Amino acid sequence: MTSIDLTGRVALVTGAAQGLGEGMAGALAAAGARVMVADVQESGAQTASALGDEHGFVRLDVTDEDSWTAAVNDTVERLGGLDILVNNAGIEVTSLISEVDPADVRRMLDVNILGTTLGIKHGLRAMRPGGAAGRGGSIVNVASVAATIAFPGIAVYSATKSAVDRLTRVAAMESGKLGFGVRVNCIYPGLVPTAMGAGLANDVAELGLFPSPEAAVEAVVGLTPAGRLGQVDDMADAVVFLSSDAAKFITGVGLPVDGGMGM
Repeated sequence: MTSIDLTGRVALVTGAAQGLGEGMAGALAAAGARVMVADVQESGAQTASALGDEHGFVRLDVTDEDSWTAAVNDTVERLGGLDILVNNAGIEVTSLISEVDPADVRRMLDVNILGTTLGIKHGLRAMRPGGAAGRGGSIVNVASVAATIAFPGIAVYSATKSAVDRLTRVAAMESGKLGFGVRVNCIYPGLVPTAMGAGLANDVAELGLFPSPEAAVEAVVGLTPAGRLGQVDDMADAVVFLSSDAAKFITGVGLPVDGGMGM
């Protein structure tokens, strides 16, 4: 997306070392924003380096409060502010409900719900009047089409992404009522052939829900009016839009970017 200009703005993108997060970081940078690549994986440093010298990398464990404090402070100090926060980091562990492992449930709750909650918390505190950045801004949370459909094998993941939707709407309401000047929205990505998407197709086939990974992918495409899987740039363009002045009167919404799958 090249028609939107984010020059002068600073963005922090979680889970940006690879996959959707990497694509979102790249799209924000291409639109003119200075981007802090945040990830628990040190390979995020290479992702940031590829974007250019004006961007940066910070190690961030989204489940840890102190890690968030340090990441936001580092972003403000090194890049000159914080105007855009993309809570993209997430994990998916495939399982039948009858076989679910409590440890896997806790991992998804920690990363997908707690991690997003802490991101919203620290984003609002930094962007609101009197905060470390203090000039308002935009928070975009990454939910999933899984929050809107019943797809087998991902019950807990679906539940966590439904929670992201609710967190988004309440945060938008609180931000508005308290005069924070921060818009809060989320997107519902459809299935994208990233490492996570490919892993899901393999997993549901191994569980016996589909005869093969290819059949699982075909089933998803068959449920999608657009007739194809999503691409990273589809999701990245939606994030750039919601981060921009083109969406200045949009807050508290969940934007489907799923080719119609969840309608």
